[in-house]
Amino acid sequence: MGRYTGPKTKVSRRYGVPLFGPAKALERKNYPPGMHGPKGSRRKQSDYAVALGEKQKLRYQYGLLEKQFRRIFHTALQRRGVTGETLLQLLETRLDNVVFRLGLANTRSGARQLVSHGHVQVNGRSVNIASFNVKAGDEVRIKDKPKSRQLALRNLELTQIAPVPDWLVADRDAMTGKVARIPARDEMQPMVNEQLIVELYSR
Repeated sequence: MGRYTGPKTKVSRRYGVPLFGPAKALERKNYPPGMHGPKGSRRKQSDYAVALGEKQKLRYQYGLLEKQFRRIFHTALQRRGVTGETLLQLLETRLDNVVFRLGLANTRSGARQLVSHGHVQVNGRSVNIASFNVKAGDEVRIKDKPKSRQLALRNLELTQIAPVPDWLVADRDAMTGKVARIPARDEMQPMVNEQLIVELYSR
């Protein structure tokens, strides 16, 4: 199965949170999709179904395939600290997510494309791997090429009101950003209960 390219609002409505960014349709229809509309009843979900839903939400949010997500989880499992928080940190410090958080792209999929097409540098070196994890002190910048800067400028106009998280320092005029520190859990504001995901994979 390839990366999800279907209706994004439908997925957001299924889980009840804006997984792909603000959606007016989600505000108007704050109930799951389906022919029965807001009156449709749902059976009580099992603990497994709830945990699986949390995992799927996080996977959709960051645009990952199951195999990629599982690999990141096992990396988090092998590191010191709280596994759930480490998992979120590994997701947040992916290069495509950092480009998105800096406002250099208006969606994570757009950020992934910007990186994979070679428009982004880390510490002065070209990096075209979206899953590359940045570290505290790393500088992310758009290449000094007309096409790269034109793409980033267009994105910056779309994201100018979007706040940049405190763990990043952005210089939008220079189209650069710096990772001030690895984010703490409360700075990442996850839409999921990551502990349920840890329990799901620990079964």
